[in-house]
Amino acid sequence: MNNITVTFPSGKTLTVPKGTTAMDIIDNFSIPKEKLYAVIINNELSSLPSSLSYNSVLQPVVQGDKNSAIVYRRSLCFILAAAAHTQFPDAQLLVGNSIGYGYYYTLNTGSKIDQSHIDALKKEMQSIIQQDLPIHTSQLSYADACRLFEDMQLDQTRRQLDCICPPYVIINTVENDKASFSDMYFGPLLPSSGYIKAYDLIPYGEGFLLRFPDSKHPDKLTEFADIPPLFEIYKKYKAWGTQVGVTSAADLNMLVKQRKVNEFIDITETFQVKCIADIADQIYSRPQTKVVLLAGPSSSGKTTTSKKLALQLKALGYRPKVISLDNFYVGRDRNPKDENGNYDYECLEALDVPLLNRLLVDMFDGKEVELPSYDFVKGEQYFDGTKMKLEEHDILIMEGIHGLNDRLTPLVKPEYKFKIYLSALTQLNLDNHNRISTSDNRLIRRIVRDSKFRGKSAAATISMWESVRKGERLHIFPFQVNADAMLNTALDYELSVLKVYAEPLLRCVSPLQPEYTEAARLLRFLNNFSPIPPTDVPDRSIIREFIGGSAFHY
Repeated sequence: MNNITVTFPSGKTLTVPKGTTAMDIIDNFSIPKEKLYAVIINNELSSLPSSLSYNSVLQPVVQGDKNSAIVYRRSLCFILAAAAHTQFPDAQLLVGNSIGYGYYYTLNTGSKIDQSHIDALKKEMQSIIQQDLPIHTSQLSYADACRLFEDMQLDQTRRQLDCICPPYVIINTVENDKASFSDMYFGPLLPSSGYIKAYDLIPYGEGFLLRFPDSKHPDKLTEFADIPPLFEIYKKYKAWGTQVGVTSAADLNMLVKQRKVNEFIDITETFQVKCIADIADQIYSRPQTKVVLLAGPSSSGKTTTSKKLALQLKALGYRPKVISLDNFYVGRDRNPKDENGNYDYECLEALDVPLLNRLLVDMFDGKEVELPSYDFVKGEQYFDGTKMKLEEHDILIMEGIHGLNDRLTPLVKPEYKFKIYLSALTQLNLDNHNRISTSDNRLIRRIVRDSKFRGKSAAATISMWESVRKGERLHIFPFQVNADAMLNTALDYELSVLKVYAEPLLRCVSPLQPEYTEAARLLRFLNNFSPIPPTDVPDRSIIREFIGGSAFHY
């Protein structure tokens, strides 16, 4: 058969020759070309120039949706890398963490980055964009790819090939009259450079930020919101990673290949324990502290961190006591609902804030109080006689998404509170130009945990992830700046462990399910990591919160 059938969202079908590209038939979407960024073919995100080889159901990726933002940002990073290759061919461009709708970059030129370097990069980027150059995707043999990345001095990318050893390598390429630039394919890009409209380069730290629009406002940049403490945490961990010689997936994979990863696991765990001990010392230096509030996004490791922090506080002479905010839900009869009519358990109003504050004030006054419990089956708060009183050297620990929001504890004196923000902020990159998303790290943690402890499929976890992210943007991220301390809960070897659990779960997501788009992307991402057996994970590691086998009781 030389023809295939293509089905569009409207139900319209076309019979076209095999090898027809999505770009050839985009007029059937009835969407302006400049707003069509990519296409989903049988629930797999693909570039518009992708060839169609079998019967396909197509969905457009339109400017303003989540997938379009992913494609736009990845393409913008690719164009920056191409500009850096032209302007500074002997320097290494290195991507870092995300900050306020931007990515932090450094450029190893042998001298301090100044405005002239940034201006040169921006001028070259603008030239590439104005020429509206096609971005080609192609396949190279393994040997040809090795030679290409050696010639381009992309050392991390070249070393990664030694670890994953694919039979062929997919690359993206853009070329003009000055130079040709290629990089490893990690996902679909825009069809051409001219699609890029909104971006900026601004000085930041020892490098600069590549700024991009948010998905809701794709044509303009939002006001820059800096979070200096979070950047300082990233710098601290990046410096540590550089010191121990592990800053990329290739570095980690080489340790696995050489059977030297166990020492790195020990060093990584020890460093995290030291960081938790440092926070305990900060608390000890503030003797008026009566309650420690931990907050962080989903799967940031709040529960295990609270237990590890309790051990450090005990070593300093405290007697930590834990209050679970889950016991303070108001009950379904009073619980607010979201715009879809579902119970919103993540808003502050879902908690009995007045009761919590009365009990805290009474305890800080030396009174014994009765704590509530919550029946998640009936959706009711109840009291079972559980009581608590704070004695000398006792200190409370409370973890929950609203811990940094002062509206949770308005009656508690500020000097009584010590707030900690947790983030799984890995300092590893995939290679020089491609970063590891903090959100992806946490989603993979949650997929594994939900399967292990809650009986959820990967598809079920993926389907609700965007709702979880929305709650984080509303109730957690705006209050990061209120933290007295920040802790990075990512362990730089964890994706190699989580891969062992996540891959079979993700492979169970059918191409007929809408969640297959995300599952396929995550599988491609995890392919960059060599597996580490779970037996190598210490029993008090944060990773045990997600894979099981922890020495802590949850």
